[in-house]
Amino acid sequence: MRFENTGIENQTAELSRLDDLMEELGFVRAGQWDYERVTYDRKFEIKNDVYYLRVQGYAIEGDVDSRYALIKLLTPILGKYYYPHGVEYGEDENFPSSLVSQCQNILAQVKEGLTKIQNA
Repeated sequence: MRFENTGIENQTAELSRLDDLMEELGFVRAGQWDYERVTYDRKFEIKNDVYYLRVQGYAIEGDVDSRYALIKLLTPILGKYYYPHGVEYGEDENFPSSLVSQCQNILAQVKEGLTKIQNA
């Protein structure tokens, strides 16, 4: 499921500040990066099902492994984990409405945090 028009897509932020913001909001970057891309995931467990809210971005300046990178964010997505295949993000997936609402609230907090970062 794609979360369109959140105000996050196409926003830019310096990587270290973005890492701090996303960690504060419960996202993990872990090893999910390469020199040009980053992926932040937030895990949800609901009634034996596992879901991931994912925010991805790519470097428009610098490298992710360097001291500096400017990251441009993409449209956030929500997926459901299926063992042993992985996470499915298809539009035909059904997500609990309470989860979708919670994700929308979290993404609003991400947008607010990005605004603070950019105005600092």
